[in-house]
Amino acid sequence: MLSANQQKFLTSLSIKKYRQKYRKFVVEGDKMVVELLSQQYFTPNELHATERWAEENRNLLRGFLDKFNVVTEAELKKISSLSTPNQVLAVVDMPDTEPEPALAMQDFCFFADGIQDPGNLGTLLRIADWFGMPAVFCAPDTVDAYSPKVIQASMGAFLRIKTAEIALKDLLATEPGLPVCGAVLGGENLFTAQLPEYGLLVIGREGRGVSAETERMLSHHLTIPKHPNGSAESLNAGVAAGILAAVVRNRVS
Repeated sequence: MLSANQQKFLTSLSIKKYRQKYRKFVVEGDKMVVELLSQQYFTPNELHATERWAEENRNLLRGFLDKFNVVTEAELKKISSLSTPNQVLAVVDMPDTEPEPALAMQDFCFFADGIQDPGNLGTLLRIADWFGMPAVFCAPDTVDAYSPKVIQASMGAFLRIKTAEIALKDLLATEPGLPVCGAVLGGENLFTAQLPEYGLLVIGREGRGVSAETERMLSHHLTIPKHPNGSAESLNAGVAAGILAAVVRNRVS
């Protein structure tokens, strides 16, 4: 049973300022909550689930009984951000530490330059996860990495790929000489360019691409060449990210 105050708190976490105030975010759905309870980086603070889910996952729940609360499907619908609520919802503490910019001096990491679509940022996390990248750094004007839609779109990748909000100029001040690659008009052909062995892969905002300010900080201006028979105006941010990641991983592996 959920009190009115509990419902108010849980629904408030769909808003960024309250996530930041309480340092908590929401994870929904059987697959992601099962993964959440099986890892060590993120700490579940509350678990709200139907009796059926609890029974099916009773062994997994043994270590979290002090955080567990049985709810009805009707109650779950009131606190869920999903159009069709799943059987379980977890409230999770944000980590106390964020990935260090130095990670990009050891491996490739994405830099999300003002991405606004939660689905695209979630996809970026999935691509980073697929290609074994340790982190995604986000410009301050990028959608919040802990928003419910980003978490859902990441399909669990948020559990493995660390995120941090930081301006590119601040990141570069911390790690001078860090290679910064971005796909822009008029850049070198991605498939033939000399690429670094580590650094940032910048993914620009939908419809705008890499911002002018960020472009000035690129060390590698790259272009994903269009086939002579191609007529699409541009590539989706996730598609561009996948191509960049595939190429740099193929070059250095």
